[in-house]
Amino acid sequence: MSLTTQSRTLPMAIVTYLERSASAKPASARATFTENAVVVDDGKTYTGEAAIAAWLAGSAAEFEYTTTQLRVEKDETATTVVNRVEGNFPGRSVDLNYRFELDADSGLIQALTISI
Repeated sequence: MSLTTQSRTLPMAIVTYLERSASAKPASARATFTENAVVVDDGKTYTGEAAIAAWLAGSAAEFEYTTTQLRVEKDETATTVVNRVEGNFPGRSVDLNYRFELDADSGLIQALTISI
């Protein structure tokens, strides 16, 4: 994934997550989450370090894909990054909403919800 002008204005934890999760070592994205973070993806909830690390490793191994950032939306509680994901999965292309809620003290991700 290449950084756009828009992504350079994103908080560092979000930029780092997006880069690392699409890299050859997606499990390294775990460092962008708080200890008790919650991820909701594909109807499943992953809570805490071990569950999120397993989710990161599993989701990357399942398919090969590329990601293109389409837009960023912000509100008072969250930042949503909309990415087009294209790859060797059913449907071959989908626009996903990554809704990030950050911890005010650490700046790390405390909640991530991925949806269509």
